[in-house]
Amino acid sequence: MKRRRRFNPAADDDDPMSVVGNLFDVAMVFAVALMVALVGRYSMTELFSQEDFTIVKNPGKDNMEIITKEGQQINRYTPSEDQSSSDSPRGRKVGTAYELENGEIIYIPD
Repeated sequence: MKRRRRFNPAADDDDPMSVVGNLFDVAMVFAVALMVALVGRYSMTELFSQEDFTIVKNPGKDNMEIITKEGQQINRYTPSEDQSSSDSPRGRKVGTAYELENGEIIYIPD
C-alpha cells in the first residue's frame, strides 16, 4: 500500500528570522569584496604593509595633503588648514628642489 504524503506546512521551518542570517552573510561578503576592490583600485596597499611611507596628494595645489605612516600611526597633514589656523604664516615657498637620477638634489630659488 502506498501512503499519501500530505503537504504539512507545520513541518517546514516557520521562523521568519531564519532568512536574516543568510542576508547578513551575503552583506558581509559584499562589503569585504568592495573594500578589496577599492584598495586595489586606488593602489593603497601600502596602508597594510609594515613599512613606513609618505604620500603627497595633489602636490603644489591648494588642496595638497601629506599622508605619513610611522609604525601603526597614520598622520594626515594639510598645509592650507594648518597655516590658516595660526595668527601668522608659518612659512612661504622660496624655491623648487629637483632630485636627479643619480640622487643629487638641485635647488632653484624663485
